[in-house]
Amino acid sequence: MKITRIYNDEHGKSHFGEVTIPVSDGGPIGMLSERYSAGNIIFRQTPADYDFKWHPAPARQLLFILKGRAEFTVSGGARKVFGAGDVVLLEDTEGEGHCSRALYNEVRDSIFVTLGDDVVFEPDLP
Repeated sequence: MKITRIYNDEHGKSHFGEVTIPVSDGGPIGMLSERYSAGNIIFRQTPADYDFKWHPAPARQLLFILKGRAEFTVSGGARKVFGAGDVVLLEDTEGEGHCSRALYNEVRDSIFVTLGDDVVFEPDLP
């Protein structure tokens, strides 16, 4: 299972990358990952006119988008659009951070799950 990550480099610049979450046979219920420790779960509703300029993520966290779409911009200007069903690993907790804004005049419903300090996702190589 692949998900997008946003991370910062040693110069504080943010980038997009990917992480593959390994899954294995869980029997009749399907493929499962290992268990990962989590901190808090935050439910969030973002207004249709949301446009938050440069900011780092407040914690290492997974963003699960339930409804609506948003565009994320990282250092250097690269942009990606995420919508319902997308998961984003936010790891740019220092430096410049990223921008995020609502698209198409849609309210976005999402869930943030902060990650335990012991959780390590190995980034895919470019």
